[in-house]
Amino acid sequence: MKRRTFISLMGVMAAAGVLGLTGCSSKDTASSTAGPAPLNKLDSIQKSGKLVVALEGAWQPWSYHDSSDTLVGYDVEVSRAIAEKLGVEPEYVESDWDSLFAGLDAGRYDMVCNGVEVTEERAKTYAFTTPYGYIHTALAVRKDNTDITNFEDLKGKTTANSLASTYMELAESYGATVQGIDTLEETIQLLTAGRIDATLNADVSFYDYLNVHPDADFKLVAQTAEASHVAIPVLKSEDTAYLDALNTAIEELRADGTLKTLSEKYFGQDISSEN
Repeated sequence: MKRRTFISLMGVMAAAGVLGLTGCSSKDTASSTAGPAPLNKLDSIQKSGKLVVALEGAWQPWSYHDSSDTLVGYDVEVSRAIAEKLGVEPEYVESDWDSLFAGLDAGRYDMVCNGVEVTEERAKTYAFTTPYGYIHTALAVRKDNTDITNFEDLKGKTTANSLASTYMELAESYGATVQGIDTLEETIQLLTAGRIDATLNADVSFYDYLNVHPDADFKLVAQTAEASHVAIPVLKSEDTAYLDALNTAIEELRADGTLKTLSEKYFGQDISSEN
């Protein structure tokens, strides 16, 4: 009886030991399978060492290819300076205007730096940085056109602009029929050929074009009274570290005069300040 009792007791203790080992094993397994906390957007960019920037690459002087086919422009240099502030290298992806935001939505780009104007509608979907540029929308017509002298005269007329751009939306709001065109160069060609009645774009873009083509057959007849804010849209997130870092970079570039210098280089004037 004593021997049986001893054996039974050892069995219970062994079972308890097994259970204890099993409990430790489960805990250790859980600990070993739990990975590190996911990186936030800023950490991911800095870990990869690159900032993927989307732009058109065909909108002088914001982003375009010079005579040696090098990608240059205000947005190119601003985004490069921002990347340097973040401690990474910029990687540029060129695309048509209407696909820039689709790529941002899909996570293919870290930012769109393409003279994007802040609007209430866009702000519903994207978080915007502090502005790095202030521009007015100008209305251009052929030099011999006397029918259009202000935006109200666009009713029933034809214009050409990038699809989904603020210029297209503004023209349509005044009753114009808008033809979707990819580049400013193409719209001006249509305008001077008499195939459209007018076109809208940033005043500074028109000025730059006229500096390069002083004999171009068009004139500016009106512009918006209030300046539009040009900023960088990023995907909205509860984690604001990335947006905060971009804002800090832009403000530092404004404070040290970099934005002013780049503005004057590409536009002949300072567009980095609202005043």
